[in-house]
Amino acid sequence: MTAALAALAAALDRGEKAALAGALARLERDPDGAATLALLDAAWQAPQAEVIGLTGPPGVGKSTLTGALIAEYRRRGRRVAVIAVDPSSRRSGGALLGDRVRLATDPEDTGIFVRSMAARDRLGGLAGLTIAAMVLMRALYDIVLIETVGVGQSETEISAAADTVVFCVQPGSGDSLQFMKAGIVEIPHIVVVTKADMGAVASRALTDVAGALGMAEDESGWRVPVLALSALNRDGVTALVDTLAIRASFLGDKGRLAAQRHAQAGEWLIGAVRERFGREGLKRAGHLRLPPGEPPFGRLHDIMRAL
Repeated sequence: MTAALAALAAALDRGEKAALAGALARLERDPDGAATLALLDAAWQAPQAEVIGLTGPPGVGKSTLTGALIAEYRRRGRRVAVIAVDPSSRRSGGALLGDRVRLATDPEDTGIFVRSMAARDRLGGLAGLTIAAMVLMRALYDIVLIETVGVGQSETEISAAADTVVFCVQPGSGDSLQFMKAGIVEIPHIVVVTKADMGAVASRALTDVAGALGMAEDESGWRVPVLALSALNRDGVTALVDTLAIRASFLGDKGRLAAQRHAQAGEWLIGAVRERFGREGLKRAGHLRLPPGEPPFGRLHDIMRAL
């Protein structure tokens, strides 16, 4: 751990959340600076959090679920960081919704940190700096929750950031039919039917999604569970957290988590080069495969110097 990362960790241990807010602000001001990339490389090599992505259409109840998960994890003594990706203001480009509006958290609780980010013109459900912020938070907290902006079928970028993706389906909204489309069904590791207190219509949505999945499993052998919950009433939230723990245990076996995060790092590096230099720059950069265990941020710095 570098001195800068150690200082951040020590400040958070003292309850000084402003230290992380300042680090994230510097990351946004100078995302490609050598000091920023060195900090991110150090954070990449010192992960300690589980990273959970919450995605699904607008209005499905992601923010309510995020709040319920924060409360449950804090009840279990886990420190939680949240990245809440919001729609953007057309005038300022900033987030339209602030974290204080979206999530009712205790500002005095030093075990919670919430950061809102504007999606701006990205269609993948994440803000441009979400992954960098996640890497930093992952080195400092026990749980990182990423709530996507809620744009429906284009929310696939979360798969490149989270260890586990939770896809939220709302009863009676047609979400279950949308879920059957391949672009959605390949995203989640866990599916939750929200607002289970709606009764029969919630049961029908649960049956539809379970039928759409069938015996679906990803290439690692993980079978996607389908759960019903009411985050507002706190019904089913404990079961979801227990299922997330099972998923974390599964990833920890046979090197699955390391392999998944390594693949995500490679995707991030390719996307970062393409974003900065276009397809021609990506072609000039040549072979971008990362050796196992190598963080991507320092490699990006080297590529930028070469190009």
